[in-house]
Amino acid sequence: MRKLFFWGCVLVILACGTCFAWTGKVVGIADGDTIRVMHAGKSEKIRLYGVDSPERDQDFGAQARKFTSNMVFGKNVDVQVVTRDRYGRTVAWVSVEGKSLNKDLVKAGLAWWYEQFAKNDQELKALEFEARQQKIGLWSTPNPIPPWKFRNPKKDSPSRFRMWPFN
Repeated sequence: MRKLFFWGCVLVILACGTCFAWTGKVVGIADGDTIRVMHAGKSEKIRLYGVDSPERDQDFGAQARKFTSNMVFGKNVDVQVVTRDRYGRTVAWVSVEGKSLNKDLVKAGLAWWYEQFAKNDQELKALEFEARQQKIGLWSTPNPIPPWKFRNPKKDSPSRFRMWPFN
């Protein structure tokens, strides 16, 4: 009986694993870190995990959006789901042709490593550090304004973490 239960659990875990990773065509770009991907016959909003790019009307916002568009628009991407946020968006790693959109945005200096939600991601941390050192993208300016401060300038920076309530 225990053996049957064990193998039943294994099958459920394996079956659910496919629920968290899927492939779809990118049909829309909201901004640098939010895209729309076709999934199960409908367009699904995807928020990139671990990064926060400038808002559309913020310095480097248009460049971040264009970078994302050039990299993935109209292409089939792999979506590795991490969670859902309070707005119902899927939060995920997105890759195309073996390249991570999340990581490439940070590497290009077009997104911040969202430390609060990707604390243990040393690669995102290192990519941001490298972009800062090389003064790439938004790091070419003396004091880039983080998107969480741009969205709500009255609040102190720790409150930015309330934007994503799944900690």
